[in-house]
Amino acid sequence: MSEAKKLQKDANIILKQTSRTFYIPITLLKSPLDQTVGSAYLCMRAVDEIEDHKELDTESKQHLLRVTSELLRRDDFDGQAYRELVHPYETILPEVSLRLDDWVHLCPDGIVEKVKASTGVMASGMADWAEKGWYIKNEDDLDNYTYYVAGLVGVMLSDIWEWYDGTETDRELAIGYGRGLQAVNILRNQDEDSERGVSFVPDGWTRDDLFSYTEKNLAKADEYMKDINTRTIKLFCRIPLALAKRTVKALKEGREKISRDEVETIVEDIKHD
Repeated sequence: MSEAKKLQKDANIILKQTSRTFYIPITLLKSPLDQTVGSAYLCMRAVDEIEDHKELDTESKQHLLRVTSELLRRDDFDGQAYRELVHPYETILPEVSLRLDDWVHLCPDGIVEKVKASTGVMASGMADWAEKGWYIKNEDDLDNYTYYVAGLVGVMLSDIWEWYDGTETDRELAIGYGRGLQAVNILRNQDEDSERGVSFVPDGWTRDDLFSYTEKNLAKADEYMKDINTRTIKLFCRIPLALAKRTVKALKEGREKISRDEVETIVEDIKHD
């Protein structure tokens, strides 16, 4: 097996391990979109796992994220420097984070700079929020936080669609798409986050306020989809959005999450629509 094929195989395995939401839709994309979106997702997941790590102290998170951001903003990503950066943490960081240089390497030349740029902005924004202790006072703070951790995923995807076949989408709606998915995660994990002393809910907000915020952004995601005509891209975007909407419905019914059967039914219905 060639080095490139081995790396692609590794990426597929780690993608399946790390993404409940995006793995299935990525596998439905045509080449080279599948490996492009897959490698781009892994780049962002690499920094997300650092920000979200339960064993890393806040200072270490800030250091790792800021230096990673700096490396990503350079014309040529220095894989050796990155490996040296994460080496002291290799026993606790997941493989997806330790191998960021591999995911950058997998990204096609024509789009890799955009992926690096979005991931670099994400890493620096996450470092800033780590420095603030993730204290979210109001809706502006929540918008800012969700922009860095998820809105930028929407921006990155829009860059990839344009690179692939010229599909143009509204960037603000793309950010809303990412925000909506993240807001569902905040709703779903509210109790678990509270147990570890973290809250992503603005001061004074009720759970109903958070539902309203989530649905407002999922509505932007619906608008975002209207600019997309390429079938495989539309298929890719519809699945996470449909899963998010069904999860909101389940949460309102008092359930913690949707069942595996519900997930499979949603995916099959969209594939055959």
